[in-house]
Amino acid sequence: MNLHTLKPAEGSLGSSKRVGRGQGSGRSGTSTRGHKGAQSRSGYSRKKGFEGGQMPLQRRIPKFGFKNINRVEYKSLNLDTLQSLAENHNLNAIDIDTLIAHGLVSKRDLVKVLGRGELKAKVTVKVHAFSQSAIKAIEAAGGTAEKI
Repeated sequence: MNLHTLKPAEGSLGSSKRVGRGQGSGRSGTSTRGHKGAQSRSGYSRKKGFEGGQMPLQRRIPKFGFKNINRVEYKSLNLDTLQSLAENHNLNAIDIDTLIAHGLVSKRDLVKVLGRGELKAKVTVKVHAFSQSAIKAIEAAGGTAEKI
């Protein structure tokens, strides 16, 4: 296959419909818009969700639930992730900058350490939040857990 032999699939390209270009186009008069009515007028735009006068879906379905505006969203990291990070890079302190540098979180993330896995390395961890089990595991391994 060469670049000069490439062409579109059979039937995928049709000639464009040239609308409103006089008698010779074969579409003059109403220019394929039919007679009268909103859609035949210039400047017509359909409302989002409009279903031809039928009650639209977003109004037929009942409202439920709510979104807590005070919710704080954390990016979660587990102990096994911290253990592999400490082993692979010989770290004795892990903070936000370290996690960003290794691509585990982005700079706007709030980070919470959770207790899944096992931590053997003695590390100082400085992040925004910890679970109780994570604090116990970090201190049992001889490290410290510091909240920012």
